[in-house]
Amino acid sequence: MIPFSTFARWDPGHTPLGVNHQGDFVATTISFNLPPGEPLSTAVTAIDRTMAEIRMPGTIHGGFQGTARTFQQSLSDEPLLILAALAAVYVVLGILYESYAHPLTILSTLPSAGVGALLALMAFHVEFTVMSLIGVILLIGIVKKNAIMMVDFAIDATREGMSSRDAIYHASLMRFRPIMMTTFAALLGALPLAFGHGEGADLRRPLGISIVGGLIVSQMLTLYTTPVVYLYIDRLQSWMRARGQRRAAA
Repeated sequence: MIPFSTFARWDPGHTPLGVNHQGDFVATTISFNLPPGEPLSTAVTAIDRTMAEIRMPGTIHGGFQGTARTFQQSLSDEPLLILAALAAVYVVLGILYESYAHPLTILSTLPSAGVGALLALMAFHVEFTVMSLIGVILLIGIVKKNAIMMVDFAIDATREGMSSRDAIYHASLMRFRPIMMTTFAALLGALPLAFGHGEGADLRRPLGISIVGGLIVSQMLTLYTTPVVYLYIDRLQSWMRARGQRRAAA
C-alpha cells in the first residue's frame, strides 16, 4: 500500500464553486456598461483594439455575446439586405416597363439618397444603427418615385413619336409639381421622427434623420441627373439594338 501523502498533500485554499463552459471550452464572462451618450459600436471597437494591443495568446479566444453579438450580426447582414431590396426593385421595374435598361435609370437615383442619409447622420453625430438601415431601405421606395414619374411619362411620349430628348424634357416639366409635392409630404412627415422628444425618441431619431437627409440630397440632385442618365441609357439601348440588327442582317 502506498500512502496518499506520498504523491499528494492537503491544504486549505480557494476554488471556484463552478466552472463555466462555452461549448467544449472553459469560458469567462466580462460584462461592461456604456457611458451616457456613447453608442455600442464605440465600445466594440475599443474592446477589439485593446485585445489586439495586449497581444493575447493564441490559446485564448474572445467574442461578444448578448446585445453586442446581435449588433455585430446586424452589421454583417446589412449589405445583403440592401442588395436584396435593390434586386427586388429591379425585377419589379423590369416587369413593369418590359425593359432591362429603364430600371437602371430609376435605380440611379438611389446613391444620392444613401449619401444624403449618411451625411445627415454624421452631421447630427448619430450612429448608423438598425433603425438607420430601415430608413435607408425606406428611402429606396420613396426616392425612386421621382424617376418613375419622369421615366413613365417619357416612355409614353416616346411611343407616340416624340424624340427621347424632347420626351424627358417635357416629362421633367410636367412632373415637377407632383414630384415636389410628394417629396415635401414625405419630408415633413419624417421631421417629427427626426426632432421629436419623449419616450422612445432615441430609437426613432436615426430613422427620421436618415429619411430627411436622404430626401433633401436626392431631391436636389435627381431632378438634374435623372434626365441625363435616361438619355445615355436610351442611346446605349439604341446602339445595342442597331448592332444586333446588323449582326442579324450579316
